Amino acid sequence: MPSATIKIYLPHGDPKRLRTGEISNWSGKAVAGPRTELDQLLQREEAANVGIYLLTGIDPLSGSPAVYIGEAESIQIRLKQHVEKDFWNQAVFFTSKDENLTKSHIRYLEGRVIELAKLAGRANLTNSQATTSKLPESDRAYMEIFLEKIEQLLPALGVEVLVPIATPPKSEEEARLLFCEINGLKATGHLTPNGIVVLAKSQAALKLRPSANDYPWVVNAREQLIKDEALVKADGCLVFVKDHEFSSPSAAAAVIHGGTANGRTAWKDASGKTLKHLESN
Repeated sequence: MPSATIKIYLPHGDPKRLRTGEISNWSGKAVAGPRTELDQLLQREEAANVGIYLLTGIDPLSGSPAVYIGEAESIQIRLKQHVEKDFWNQAVFFTSKDENLTKSHIRYLEGRVIELAKLAGRANLTNSQATTSKLPESDRAYMEIFLEKIEQLLPALGVEVLVPIATPPKSEEEARLLFCEINGLKATGHLTPNGIVVLAKSQAALKLRPSANDYPWVVNAREQLIKDEALVKADGCLVFVKDHEFSSPSAAAAVIHGGTANGRTAWKDASGKTLKHLESN
């Protein structure tokens, strides 16, 4: 993506409350806020416009992040209809300041955003189907640029549902492969801005260690990965069938070891240097 200057405005001075986002030389605008301030979001002038929106929260059944992605000719009217959905706690919508977005444009954007959310795999989509829209070539190009700006703004507003888990490393430090081993089992990963990605085909201990009894989150994390079919049993161990991002090297090492672990010493590079050593030099 090209470099960008993002302007975030906080009407109340609180980054968790109502906020707007813009990018220099872009006709689009984002408005985001918590469900508790839905009335304020709906009173915004931008809410009367055509656009797309994302409702984010936690799936009550799985406990995993969830998102609803939609489009509307009036964001204000459509969001009012979603009050009955109880999973979401944050809303963000995108409109155009020059009023050049049409119904066909937003249908196209909705489909592309849903597609990217599926590919990213960070949240359960409560609506996985979108109304499709065919656009002339020039309009598609315009919407792809609009989509690119949405991808840049969403993380700045605290929403990462479109960020791929296995993004290409952005620096030499991220690109360095790291290894975590236990009892002949080996996992491979690399650092990311959010933590660390454990790569597909990595192995993890099948049985839990005694330390897991003192830290239930390790047990819960492994059980959820197995439930999500990210970890499967094979040849006397657990195997990651897809890349999975953890919030820290220690969280990843704990799941791999089956008990608490210090990720700074458990992860090592090909020469055997620990992550702690690598970060100190």
